[in-house]
Amino acid sequence: MSLLPVASDRQSAVRLLACIDAASTNVTNDAWGADVVAILRAQSRLQALDFWMRNPDYLANELLIEFESTNEQSLLDLAQNILDSREPDLRRLPMIRYHFGAFEPLDNALSILCSAGLVRIRRQGVPGHVREHVYLLTAQGRQAMTDLAEKAVEISWYKERATVVARVAGDTGGKALKDRQYLQAEYADTELKHIIAPITDRVRNRLNEIMQGQTA
Repeated sequence: MSLLPVASDRQSAVRLLACIDAASTNVTNDAWGADVVAILRAQSRLQALDFWMRNPDYLANELLIEFESTNEQSLLDLAQNILDSREPDLRRLPMIRYHFGAFEPLDNALSILCSAGLVRIRRQGVPGHVREHVYLLTAQGRQAMTDLAEKAVEISWYKERATVVARVAGDTGGKALKDRQYLQAEYADTELKHIIAPITDRVRNRLNEIMQGQTA
């Protein structure tokens, strides 16, 4: 029996809805459907966003990288909060490394969102060759994320962290985000079909060095 933490399909559905809600681009017309309010392009981008949601130590590291280039104190404070609240231990959901980076099948979780009318998926390309997945967030999906977050602290955490993940990712495409994640040696050096190693201790040491530098 595996002792690794595993999310249920419903938990994964909430996590993915939070990512799509936070990182999607608002639409200004009904080209995608009258009830579609935002779109998120590419499965690779959604997988990259999900990796940071599932690995808070990697997210904290990205915040420290951004802090070092902007000197924005709120980024340092947030990274410290992630580490001090033991999110890397309590919230981590390990992912397997495949040829194109961290990956986990999303079909079951997305089917829950689709069946509830919260998200739709368009597949662009030709029969037998999907070039890109486009995730369509409906007005009902956006409202559901807001309502759920207001009613449950656990779900509000997903919404808040997804907002941070979306900020870290910016408008960067999926491949570029994967390449960025590969810059971490522990990620890049993980053998294929093995669990991507955590970087919690290294990130905590990096945070301590930065904070010591501030008081020097």
